[in-house]
Amino acid sequence: MYQNTIVVGHLGRDPEMRYTPDGTPVTSFNIATTRKWTNAEGQQQEKTTWFRVTTWRKLAETCNQYLSKGRLVLVTGDIDVSAWNDKTSGEARATLELQARTVRFLSPKGEKAKVGEEAAPEAEEEIPF
Repeated sequence: MYQNTIVVGHLGRDPEMRYTPDGTPVTSFNIATTRKWTNAEGQQQEKTTWFRVTTWRKLAETCNQYLSKGRLVLVTGDIDVSAWNDKTSGEARATLELQARTVRFLSPKGEKAKVGEEAAPEAEEEIPF
């Protein structure tokens, strides 16, 4: 069996790096994807979906060093599900987290992409490693 998820979006805030007890670097960040369309009445509609992304080891260090809020990225990886009961309300909760295998930096070096800006395929050449 095989699973692969591809998400292109903008970072909602700067990445956060931490270390596991054995010293393995882990970096987390959120990216937003926005879909726009026109409904049957001719009105513009927009929906933003947020994805939580986790990177490990060298990729975690690289993402923490080079990514920042607003940057456009392409992330490929596996979806991981976490479920729990909320301690205060007792309601069932769940999140989907993307365990990244690759992260492509699509914003030009040193620049933050503007929301709604399209990524050019040639932007992959701007990866700093």
